[in-house]
Amino acid sequence: MPNLVEIRDLHFAYGTRSILSELQMDFPRGKVVAVMGGSGCGKTTVLRLIGGQLRPQRGTVSVNGEVVHKLNTAGLYRMRRKMGMLFQFGALFTDLTVFDNVAFPLREHTDLPQELIRDLVLLKLNAVGLRNAAKLKPSEISGGMARRVAVARAVALDPELIMYDEPFAGLDPISMGVTANLIRRLNDVLGSTSILVSHDVHECFAIADYVYFMSAGKIVAQGTPAELRVSDDPYVKQFVNAAPDGPVPFHYPGKSFADDLGLGALK
Repeated sequence: MPNLVEIRDLHFAYGTRSILSELQMDFPRGKVVAVMGGSGCGKTTVLRLIGGQLRPQRGTVSVNGEVVHKLNTAGLYRMRRKMGMLFQFGALFTDLTVFDNVAFPLREHTDLPQELIRDLVLLKLNAVGLRNAAKLKPSEISGGMARRVAVARAVALDPELIMYDEPFAGLDPISMGVTANLIRRLNDVLGSTSILVSHDVHECFAIADYVYFMSAGKIVAQGTPAELRVSDDPYVKQFVNAAPDGPVPFHYPGKSFADDLGLGALK
């Protein structure tokens, strides 16, 4: 199979509020694919559906040929052992050291001897440049360093699929560049497939092989970074140029302000 993850005709809603509709997405093996769009467009929901935290109302999410929402609990755990996840803002265990944060998935999902776990953790920390910070707590390192620790934890089990949820949020420009290069390098070294959810255009375009643009729960544009840089699509132009005016509205859809004030009849 050329694609590790396939999404077909996906519909998802919270009650009567539609979040995703008519979604068709492919995530090829060995590639970095960015899913971009404004806040609230459904990007993180896509990751939760791939990981089996949510179930679609219609359509399918397939990982390695298996339909995620049809797996039982044991099947989900088996599938997730082959996934790595970097959560928004890292989500490190604050009471554990850097070493123990990275060791956690190895201790949870394997029966490896402690000596081997130690070597593997130090190898991952060395890959992100933080081997000498192994004994420190998350509160004793910078935000950019903490994000790199979270990356090391996400790849601890050498997963075939790595999902990054807003990996650049809150980072300074140098840390953003370091993190972006790290994501690309680890993907290529491990031979993994990486899904990068973000709204940071520069970093994503620098490392992604393919980009999906989402708005209001739908794919509104897609292509390689080179194709999207010269796109005339109004959604892409507004997002890439950070324009306040365009197809993506500033206000959440609903009644007009005049109606809320009871002035609708005066219009």
